[in-house]
Amino acid sequence: MRVEIWSDIACPWCYIGKARFEKGLAAFAHRDEVEVVHRSFELDPDAGAPTGLPVTRLLADKYGLTPEQAEAAEARVAETAHGEGLGYASGRLMNGSTFALHRLLHHAKRQGPAVHTALLDALYRANFAELLPLGDPETVVSVATGAGLDEAEVRRVLADEDAYAADVRSDEREAAALGATGVPFFVLDRRFGVSGGQPAEVFTQALEQAYAAAGGPVQVVAAGSGAPGPHGGAACDDGTCDVPAHRTEDVP
Repeated sequence: MRVEIWSDIACPWCYIGKARFEKGLAAFAHRDEVEVVHRSFELDPDAGAPTGLPVTRLLADKYGLTPEQAEAAEARVAETAHGEGLGYASGRLMNGSTFALHRLLHHAKRQGPAVHTALLDALYRANFAELLPLGDPETVVSVATGAGLDEAEVRRVLADEDAYAADVRSDEREAAALGATGVPFFVLDRRFGVSGGQPAEVFTQALEQAYAAAGGPVQVVAAGSGAPGPHGGAACDDGTCDVPAHRTEDVP
């Protein structure tokens, strides 16, 4: 069985959802038969350079939240992350575009699944637990080499904006074709979809269901609450981070 996971480093629920999925997978009787493939998704493909603004300030200013609402949303996510044993610090800043990070993750994937997973985990920790400026190439080089990648190769990939760009765009087109408008989005054997950072037992149940089912179109068997929020759909404190409404069209 293959499980494909679309996610973005900027998405706190992708960070939480990965940990929950891994717990759900550990409880699945046929876990040794599961191949996990991480795929790229940009919550904001139009993001440019880092703004230096706190995440809570950006949410409050751009989406009409009060400072108190933005702080409360971030605090709820932090509490959930801590409940999963994950580091999560307050005071995150907006790091700008994640496209280069996705390109680098595709490079790491060529080195093998262990290297790819190490880089993915390192980037999540850097963003949410260590509050490192991932919009700074030198910081990314440090994080990537700490995860086991070759420094010269990391610098080469970051310097070449075309390196692995087609791989990122291919993942994003697949996500659009499958109907994903937010992340994390899990597709099990191209049979079932799970949207959002669901509890671990939901992932176990979905794995069991997909393992027993015949082939067919993707069905979403679990989804985030979809409460109105600052991303044009579900808020980033309810299990899913959605793209803005104007980005649910075709991905380039």
